[in-house]
Order: sequence, then C-alpha cells, then structure tokens
Amino acid sequence: MKPKILIVDDEPDVVQLIEYNLKAAGYDVVTAADGAEALDQARSTSPSLIILDLMLPEVDGLDVCKVLRRDRNTAGIPIVMLTAKASETDRVLGLELGADDYVTKPFSPRELVLRVKRLLRAETVVDDNEVIQVGDLSVDIPRHEARVKGKPIELTATEFCLLTVLVKRRGRVQTREQLLRDVWEYDTLIDTRTVDTHMRRLREKLGAAAKNLDTVRGVGYRFLAE
Repeated sequence: MKPKILIVDDEPDVVQLIEYNLKAAGYDVVTAADGAEALDQARSTSPSLIILDLMLPEVDGLDVCKVLRRDRNTAGIPIVMLTAKASETDRVLGLELGADDYVTKPFSPRELVLRVKRLLRAETVVDDNEVIQVGDLSVDIPRHEARVKGKPIELTATEFCLLTVLVKRRGRVQTREQLLRDVWEYDTLIDTRTVDTHMRRLREKLGAAAKNLDTVRGVGYRFLAE
C-alpha cells in the first residue's frame, strides 16, 4: 500500500504543485483547505505524514499541530510545516509545538519530497534487532518504541531517530552539525536551533531519564553511558 500524505494549504496552486510531485514520487494524497478540515482528515484517513501550512483559515497551523500532538491517535504522525514565515521565532515555535521539520515558501518541490522521504524512512522499522537499555530507559529499535521504567513514551519519528542516534553512540559527543546530517539528512548547514528545540522536547518527554542527556556547551550533545 502506498503511503498517504495529507496536504493542508488554502492556496489551490500550492496544493496542486505539491500533489503532482508527491504522486509522481509514488504517494497517495488527500488534501484539506483549512484547519478544521485538516483535523477531520487526519482523524478519518490516518495519513502517513502531514504537510501543514501555518497560515490557515478557521484554525491556524500551529493550533492544528498542537491538537494533533495531544491526541494519541494522531500524536505520532510526522508533520512538515510549510510556511511563508521564515523568521527564526516562527520556525522554533512550530518545532516546539511538535512539528518534525519545516520548509519555507517559496520552496523547491524536490526538496519537499526529499524531506517527506526522510521522515517516512525514520518511521519504518529498520533492519536492527537491537534493544538498548540504559538505566531506566529502554529503546526498542525494531518496535520503534521507547520506555522509561516500563512506561511507553510518545515520541515523534524525528524524536525517536534523534534518541536512537544518541543512545547508540552513548558516551561520544555529537555536534549539532553531525546530528543535522544523521537525523535530518541535511547536506547544507541550516539553523542548528532545530536540534536544540528537538532536544528540549526530548528531555521533557523522557522525564527523569533525561539526566543522561548531556549538553556540551558550544559543541553539541551526548548520551551519558551508565
């Protein structure tokens, strides 16, 4: 079955452009023109990924993202923000609310498709039977599941990928640039606050187990080996 992508944008030309390129890349597509319709479509069609514009009628994209992340049925769906707001504040706010990635308008359709492919790869079960246990934290790679003291932790695809990279390389410092390449697959340097924002979210979700996430000032992060 083809992965299904939900495109949420109120500009018909933008929707048509994205839809054409996604279908050419082998994806099924559903669309929504406003925030309220986006929430209905996300719940009823269970898309593999959502491309979400920030500037929407009815309910704006940030509120849609917030609602999706609070609902257990939609919390794990990868979200790519699509926005004309290129300021750092807007990007960071979207990431803090739970978006996995962002693309600013005007955008390259090819780049957007590559971002979609990257996130969907992060969602698939990798060929790795490893289950890593560090203190109270358990990371089950084939099941795509993290637990703290036996309790499942709701992580997005990007958060799980970030945690897996850090845990597998525990004890070794990972620069922000390394993490952007290995988790986000960015070939060119972009705003490294993307990494910092995801690390903040990861710490909040891990609770007590976050004590192992160490910030190396001016360099990056490492997961402490116990």
